[in-house]
This record gives sequence, structure tokens and C-alpha cells, in this order.
Amino acid sequence: MKILVINGPNLNMLGIREPGIYGDKSYAALVDFVRQVCAGLGAEPEFFQSNHEGAIVDAIQGAYGRIDGIVINPAAYTHTSVAILDALKAVSIPAVEVHLSDVSAREPFRQISYAGMACQATFAGYGFDGYRMAVEYLVEHHGRA
Repeated sequence: MKILVINGPNLNMLGIREPGIYGDKSYAALVDFVRQVCAGLGAEPEFFQSNHEGAIVDAIQGAYGRIDGIVINPAAYTHTSVAILDALKAVSIPAVEVHLSDVSAREPFRQISYAGMACQATFAGYGFDGYRMAVEYLVEHHGRA
């Protein structure tokens, strides 16, 4: 199973950006963690990170016909991007939303998730383990033998 792992704005700053909220591990550590999870489940990960909304839309559209599942942490675009929602709906690839922090317990503006409206599940507040849970969900529900 081919899984595209998309990370949105500022996730490249993990370990530096607000470690009390997002942890002290780097983006490279996150990529390594997801690679190990995927290896253990027989999944093939591809990674994409961008601070630009249109680039994320392009990555989602580029997954059409070649990717079996998407794990997406749209970061700040979670709460603002109808374009990312529309891209996820357009490609109809099974998708799971992930957030390192528990966005439901944070600021009022973080209470809506546009991307989540096109996702089959959301894992928020589990740190890196949320990505493991998302990959496991996709393999369990959509994996190919």
C-alpha cells in the first residue's frame, strides 16, 4: 500500500516551534518514525511538506491514480482551506487527518477542520503516535494483500 504523508505549514519547524505544544522532536524524527511504522506494516510511504496551500493541493491532486491512502496534517490550513478539502474530495483517495496536539482543547478558531470533512478518521493529541494510528487505520481498512 502506497501512503502519501502530507504535512502543512510550520511542521518543518518541529522541535523548535512551541515544544510545549508540539514536542521537542524534529521533522526528520517524524519522517523516520513514520518510515519505521510503514516498514512494519508493509506500507510504502511518500512524504510531502509545504508551507504553501497551493503546493499541498498540487500534492493531493498528484496522488490521484498512484497513491492508495493519504495521511494529512494540514496544520494551520486545517481551519482555513476549502481548497485542500476540495482537493481531497476530488481525488477520492482514503484519507486520515492527524494533529500532534489536541486541537479540540485549543483556541476557538481551531475548532473547525475543513480537511477533516473529507477524511475517514482523525487522530489528534497523540503526538507522533497519531501518525502511527493513521497508517494503521489505512492499512487495516484499505490495505492491499
